[in-house]
Amino acid sequence: MLKSLYIENYTLIQHLSIDFETGFSVITGETGAGKSIMLGALGLLLGQRADTKAIKEGAAKCTMEAVFDLGDHPLQAFFEENGLEYDRECIVRREITAAGKSRGFVNDSPAALPLMKALGDRLIDIHSQHQNLLLNTEDFQLAVLDALADDAGEREAYGQSYAQWKEAVAVLDQMREQAAREKSDEDYLRFQLEQLDNAGLRTGLQEELEQEADILSHAEDIKQGLFEAAKLLDNDDGEGDVLSRLRTCVDRAESTAALLPDAQELAERLRSAYIELQDVAQELARKEESVEYDPERLQEVNDALNALYNLQRKHKAETVDDLMRIRDDYRRQLDFITHSDEQIQVQEALCAKLLSQLREQGAALTKKRTKAAAVLEKELVRRLQPLGMPHVRFQAVLDARKEPGRSGMDNVSFLFSANKSGMPRDIASIASGGEVSRLMLSLKSILAGHSDMPTLIFDEIDTGVSGEVADRMGALMQEIAAEGKQVLAITHLPQIASRGRVHYKVYKADTATETLSHIVRLDDDGRLKEIAMMLSGSEVTPEALENARVLLNRKNNDV
Repeated sequence: MLKSLYIENYTLIQHLSIDFETGFSVITGETGAGKSIMLGALGLLLGQRADTKAIKEGAAKCTMEAVFDLGDHPLQAFFEENGLEYDRECIVRREITAAGKSRGFVNDSPAALPLMKALGDRLIDIHSQHQNLLLNTEDFQLAVLDALADDAGEREAYGQSYAQWKEAVAVLDQMREQAAREKSDEDYLRFQLEQLDNAGLRTGLQEELEQEADILSHAEDIKQGLFEAAKLLDNDDGEGDVLSRLRTCVDRAESTAALLPDAQELAERLRSAYIELQDVAQELARKEESVEYDPERLQEVNDALNALYNLQRKHKAETVDDLMRIRDDYRRQLDFITHSDEQIQVQEALCAKLLSQLREQGAALTKKRTKAAAVLEKELVRRLQPLGMPHVRFQAVLDARKEPGRSGMDNVSFLFSANKSGMPRDIASIASGGEVSRLMLSLKSILAGHSDMPTLIFDEIDTGVSGEVADRMGALMQEIAAEGKQVLAITHLPQIASRGRVHYKVYKADTATETLSHIVRLDDDGRLKEIAMMLSGSEVTPEALENARVLLNRKNNDV
């Protein structure tokens, strides 16, 4: 429950501190006194976006702080999951500076707005007048049924299956689009792949061709150089060449070694050199014979290189390896086209299987919602009849969707008629403002028994009603409070105000320089005068006081 609220420097509020009680409390005050300002500050604490214009003029920042008694409310897991310190007494604070900076805290730990909103959604349900419009939305109507059906497990299972099915359908659509797109490009892909295959691509091909072209282009120079080198080592007449001279050196060294043993090593080294150079001379001769000027082969190599360079320019590739990767990609695309029908059939089968599973879970969800709809129809009529609708009829109609939706297989519509002869029709087209107010209050009273929400705040939910109907609405709020909920009602109606266990009044007061809003808890005498004023206007008459006393003395006003 909400234990206390502190507001500083927020619009017309300079300092405001108020403690709240359990049960049913009412807040009254003239229009413009500041009741909506208090709710606005509470909304900021619960994660709403801030407007720096709301900061009191001349103030550097505004501050809001609320203290909640969590009691037995199951929130410890939420605190632990979000790294917050858990305590039965929870303090939520928010500061907004004139420069536009906002800081939030939960039990003195910094908290982002989404976290504060998530916490607020578990602590307080604030119903303002504009929320009556929610009654016309299918999402709200479905949420009402789900709350009564207690189908969280079924909805979670359905949601997981729905996500899997949608993902599979998205993959199938992508496969179909890709297959259609690539089949139209099949001829182009095959032509490109054929060109790349004909190039005989392999790692090192370009380097080999460039080297061969260089050799062929300079064949005569290479041949001449090899021939001359071989002749210098070993000519045909055996005179003056290196090998002949070296052979003579070997003979002289070996003769000397016979007389000088220390020369034996030198003789062996000379013989080894002779043998090595002899082998070199023979290799030079063989190389010279192998090198031939072949213009036809040179043309073939140049043509292959030109084709390779053209492919690199065409495909914006820098190396043969890049071309090979492009070739392999074309091959994969063509392979996908060839086998796409088979792959699509496999994905279609998966989608059908997931859809069947989804429909089964949707049917289980629909079954629970259908039972909840019957309960809602009965309970809502029971609550609405005392609220000036003796002939009310209400139906919660579930229709099957053509295709599964994110929330299930159901379309829901609330049909309503307040008249004895009228056929139930869509609420949006038939219900008046006062009827919608009574409908919403009745729905909230039903949902209160199926929710862990500890605090409900009704902001002028009594719009469009008066007299006995207003009195019954007040009694209904008492019933909600009797079920263990903390209920605060902002009201202009004395019938509702008189039913509160605690009564607060919001009022404005002028200082020498400004107008400020204040709130005060009324004692018995102050409450009597406030309700009398609500009955008679600014002038409190004896008759109004007596009527106020009658309202306050009803025996069921002890909740």
